[in-house]
Amino acid sequence: MRIGNAGNLEYCRWANEQDPKLSENIRDITPVDFFQKSMVPIRAALLDGEALPRCGECYQMEQHHKVSGRQKQLLKVGVRLEHFEKTLASSPWVKEFARGGTTDELPQDWQIELGNYCNSACVFCLPEFSSRLAMEHQQLGLIAQLPPPSWTDDPKLVDRFIDTLTQSPHIQYLHFIGGETVITPAFKTILTALVDSGRNRTVAIGFTTNLTVWRDDIEELLVQFASVHLGMSLESFDAINDYVRWPVTLPTMNQQLSRWTALARQHNWYITMRTTPTVLSLSSLLTVYDYAWDQGISVESCNFLNRPEFMRPAVLPLEYRQQELDKLTAWIAQHSTDSDHGNIINIRDPNVVQQQLVQDLQSYVNYLEAESDQSWRLPDLVQYLKTLESRRGNGILHYLPQYEELFRSAGY
Repeated sequence: MRIGNAGNLEYCRWANEQDPKLSENIRDITPVDFFQKSMVPIRAALLDGEALPRCGECYQMEQHHKVSGRQKQLLKVGVRLEHFEKTLASSPWVKEFARGGTTDELPQDWQIELGNYCNSACVFCLPEFSSRLAMEHQQLGLIAQLPPPSWTDDPKLVDRFIDTLTQSPHIQYLHFIGGETVITPAFKTILTALVDSGRNRTVAIGFTTNLTVWRDDIEELLVQFASVHLGMSLESFDAINDYVRWPVTLPTMNQQLSRWTALARQHNWYITMRTTPTVLSLSSLLTVYDYAWDQGISVESCNFLNRPEFMRPAVLPLEYRQQELDKLTAWIAQHSTDSDHGNIINIRDPNVVQQQLVQDLQSYVNYLEAESDQSWRLPDLVQYLKTLESRRGNGILHYLPQYEELFRSAGY
């Protein structure tokens, strides 16, 4: 399950088209009632073999052979798509599936979106995920009003959610995102409650940080958990990262990257680098994979970027796209491994990091080769960048001079 920044309860952390109108809110229904009652028709439809429209991002990922959230969740209940019937029959959950969508269970895996409280304003982000970007958009006239308040602003709702967690006997994994988790007050509140209830000894937690901040009090809580998954967001080790993840700078990013990585290795945490390739960062994507290869760290993104539409990598015209394809395919050829692990679904297995990196990068090759040309969105991209730059005082051509002719032709 997922609870969104505005408190909307969703049946899956990867369900696209986030819209509070398409879900129910923790202000109006308890997470338990939503899971046990509201989700019955969703589960029944899936059991009937329906391809739900809101599952589109997972289907797109699988189309390009990128491991999807659907595949990851199936693996947790022992089901593999390539051996579906056999693994379904042997799944410890098969009797639960046979109930037709009803359940007496409670959620065991949560994505907890704590709100849009964030100190960064990444160019590819959206106001509902960054308070700083939301304020900037409002000041620039890009949005009329700020996104709805975060559910974590209400202590009663946070307490209601904590009660759900502490009363759920089989919780396995909690993943926190924001905004920036480390500076969001509810992150500390929930971690403290989990420690006080003793759940830190049995529950694995994951969180993503934007590599801008460090807090000793958060560190003191995190190290008390038996299992932690650390996600570190960055787009490049080139200067374009400063533009894309404004206003963070490379020195700050590198300093925080080293500090978080050292802490994670000291406590044997799982580490992943979180990247969101866009039309702007695609040319520097390999700097991330080079670092990850050298450091033995996996690279993971939740999906192929869909919004903002003009930030998609497919917006790069075909002739420019081919230049990036050539670089990506050359990297894969130089880093191929002899080990044959087949299609790696458990991408968090530390024994297959190198194979995971090659497999993940190959998915972007597949995407760039198969996705239709969306370069007609370039004027929208250029207009958006010019609007942001009018306030930020920077310029994209300083970071991507090789695209000057392209951007000028689109109105830059």
